[in-house]
Amino acid sequence: MTALGKLIRTTAFKLSVAYLVIFTIFAFVALAYVAWNARRVLDDQFVSTIQAEISGLSEQYRVGGLRRLVNVVDRRSRTPSASLYLVTTDTGERIAGNIGALPAGIIDQPGQFETDYARTDETNAAPGHAIVRVYMLPGGFRLVVGRDVEERARLREAIQRAFSYALVLIVLLGFVGGWFITKRVLKRVDDMTETTRIIMDGDLSGRLRIAGTGDELDRLAQNLNVMLDRIGELMKGMQEVSDNIAHDLKTPLTRLRNKADEALRTAKSPDELRAALEANIEESDNLIRIFNALLMIARLEAGNARDSMSDFDVSGVVGDVAELYEALAEEAKTPLEVSIEAGLAAHGNRELLGQAVANLLDNALKYGAGPDAAIKVTASRQDGRIVIAVADHGPGIPEEERSRVLERFVRLENSRSSPGFGLGLSLVAAVARLHGGSFKLEDNAPGLRAVLTLPLKDRPTS
Repeated sequence: MTALGKLIRTTAFKLSVAYLVIFTIFAFVALAYVAWNARRVLDDQFVSTIQAEISGLSEQYRVGGLRRLVNVVDRRSRTPSASLYLVTTDTGERIAGNIGALPAGIIDQPGQFETDYARTDETNAAPGHAIVRVYMLPGGFRLVVGRDVEERARLREAIQRAFSYALVLIVLLGFVGGWFITKRVLKRVDDMTETTRIIMDGDLSGRLRIAGTGDELDRLAQNLNVMLDRIGELMKGMQEVSDNIAHDLKTPLTRLRNKADEALRTAKSPDELRAALEANIEESDNLIRIFNALLMIARLEAGNARDSMSDFDVSGVVGDVAELYEALAEEAKTPLEVSIEAGLAAHGNRELLGQAVANLLDNALKYGAGPDAAIKVTASRQDGRIVIAVADHGPGIPEEERSRVLERFVRLENSRSSPGFGLGLSLVAAVARLHGGSFKLEDNAPGLRAVLTLPLKDRPTS
């Protein structure tokens, strides 16, 4: 396709042509209205002038008779102007005036007419066109007063000429402007197309160029760039999950296989085989829990849990989870201090939020338990948001590692001896993003303070 053909096929060019046609129609209508209104005003002026002259001349006839009327008409007829005069007898014989001829029947009846005429001093000239009024004088004489409408014709020609020039100028400027705008828009669209082609080829780092004008193309590019960033994060997450599954699940699967092989080779009694099977079942349950956690995180990050979201009471959810862990805290001989503000409401999934708070409490009891190390659970309203915090006095997490532990399967060296898979905090972070909130880890001096922030609803809902 040629460059011109490509240009003509663009939506911007078609819109420019459509606007040009619409503007031309409106310009034509506006000029036509001006011409019609100007003609109407001129006609009104002609009629008013004719009527005033007839009133004056009839008064001259009443005061001085026919002789005086003829003298006045002769004097006015010799003055160069667009005014027309004629005095005739009752039979139509011309007495005075500058009208040489009128169509037959015009002077036979009083009234106003628009007709052709000929002047007395223009024998070979083309007939003119005029508005005339026939007035019957006492005694049977007829007075004709008119006005040549050549001015009206010249005005019409001037308006037509102006419209022709304006139409050519409008079309020319319209096409030039349309070409310029389309060329500019087409260049930006081509840039976007080229960038999308690069992305489709596998380079997810490509981003759409933003011109900085703030127009709809800039807004589209910004939104698409945000979408590409999100897609990149999801693709990176999928790659990390694949890598983590390949590395972190290889060990338990190998251990499961080796235990089964060892049982087949060394077991000498049914009890030993039963013990080996129970160990393998326990290992299999751990693998199932890992896969369930991974599927839950993937489901949350994809936003598939939004269909089951509703308004619920956050205070009640946090209180129920804290009550559930009171028995475990007693077994660990660790004080559990709970401070929950009533009436905290949010829109989301109460089961997922309960799971997130349970993960935080489970980690706090796992790494921060002790008779002199109280665990504090708080839920309060701060700056129009809900802040849920679980604080312990354990070894904590170094500041440089706090963002890394939110990733899947990440476990620090001092926690590898404890049971777990490194998915709990990843699940909490995914729950926070699903609810439009945030999750961060802070220093509790000593220990760790995990803070989950959620948007606050206006009214609490059970």
